[in-house]
Amino acid sequence: MVVSIRSLGLTGIAGYEVGVECFLSGGLPAFDVVGLPDAAVRESRERVRAAVKNCGAKFPVSRITINLAPAGRKKEGTLYDLPIFLGLMTAAGELDTPPQDAAFLGELSLTGALRPVRGVLPMAMAAQRAGIKTLYVPAENAAEATLAEGLTVYGAETAEALVRHLKGQQRLSPAVPWQDGDDIAQAPDLRDVMGQENCRRALEIAAAGSHNLLLIGSPGAGKSMLARRLPSILPDMTRQEALEATEVWSVAGLTDPRHPLLTHRPFRAPHHTVSAVALSGGGSFPRPGEISLSHNGVLFLDELPEFHKDVLEALRQPLEDGEVTITRASGTLRLPSRFMLVCAMNPCRCGWYGHPSGRCTCTDAQVQKYVSRISGPLLDRIDLHVRVPSVEYEAMRRRETPEDSATVRARVNAARARQHVRFTGTGISCNAHMPPSMLAEFCTLDDACEKLMQNAFSKLGLTARSHDRILRVARTIADLDGAESIEPAHLAEAIQYRNTDILKG
Repeated sequence: MVVSIRSLGLTGIAGYEVGVECFLSGGLPAFDVVGLPDAAVRESRERVRAAVKNCGAKFPVSRITINLAPAGRKKEGTLYDLPIFLGLMTAAGELDTPPQDAAFLGELSLTGALRPVRGVLPMAMAAQRAGIKTLYVPAENAAEATLAEGLTVYGAETAEALVRHLKGQQRLSPAVPWQDGDDIAQAPDLRDVMGQENCRRALEIAAAGSHNLLLIGSPGAGKSMLARRLPSILPDMTRQEALEATEVWSVAGLTDPRHPLLTHRPFRAPHHTVSAVALSGGGSFPRPGEISLSHNGVLFLDELPEFHKDVLEALRQPLEDGEVTITRASGTLRLPSRFMLVCAMNPCRCGWYGHPSGRCTCTDAQVQKYVSRISGPLLDRIDLHVRVPSVEYEAMRRRETPEDSATVRARVNAARARQHVRFTGTGISCNAHMPPSMLAEFCTLDDACEKLMQNAFSKLGLTARSHDRILRVARTIADLDGAESIEPAHLAEAIQYRNTDILKG
């Protein structure tokens, strides 16, 4: 008799259904797991053996064959412990066959306790699409599994408790769908920034349209301080955006069991020693990198020229396509990577080029060598290039309180609401993601704007890409002003953010 237990698996950040088939036959005792299992899956034999005995059941003395179907896809992780356990118990006559609309996943300890696994949200969503009605998971994963609507989720502390539930001896209570609370830590506030009005304005524009931003200034000018306050003014995430970001974090094992849904946009700030694989993702079994962990959020690269060249060039394709493609021997994987790129850098190696103190010791050749670490194609993909001047003493001693993040965020949310209305039904959420085909419709220019754009195109040596990015930024500035069309003042402000000469002091 072959017993089949429904379970789930992961490929990248996408879940799929797995059938765990158990067959007991005569012959010398053996325990084989087939279906392209990795080492963690093969080791489940010992965990299941100990868990069966410690749950008070008799381990079958026979030849045991476990098949993970589809057998042609590689299986990894410890989540198959629970369905293998249930398959053995059912095949041995200890349990009735579980309902066919139920699926099981979870890691077993030697005592039979259920331990949490990663990637529960995408697997739960795959279960819902496969017609599964009931999902059994470890108790710590139950809140995350309830984010997939349409499922009845049961969280079990131990395999023994689950067995009693399936036998009808002591029923488990369904997990209550998780609801957002008010226990989220607040991001640093913009009111801490003294002066720097032009930089605050650039942050607001970037947040309103999800535009890429480069901050250039001497040490201590406040570049990192400004960037780390950007999350406090980012617009609210929609439910769909939150689920997309949470799926990535779930696969990476970064979700909090007490707060499984990302309700605030991710902010990732990898160190400049990060490798290209850690940034874009990969490995023998591909995992999301920092690019994908920033999906629907911000990727902050401090000390931009200090990153390795291959790391920076790996950003170019994801910035254009909104996804990163990973090709390995195990297969090709596409991961979402729709993020805001925020960078900070010094104007030279010593950091003081162009500073009023005149303390810079770099030659012109050294300055050029330093800034040339940022390639032209990457720089062309950054919408806003902003000089961050040193804070004046009078600004630091000013007594009035600067505008706080809540006030700025209200304007950003209002501008983003206009964009949601504009792009309804298109799958686009903000101006930065507007394809070239929509620019003629939503970024029309009058005669004065056309003349201004033509002069900027010829004098600044703009490319077709930078031309389109200026129009998107101008559209965002107009949205912040509540204007129906782009006006010369909006376009002029957008153009002045494309001045790459600030890289040369």
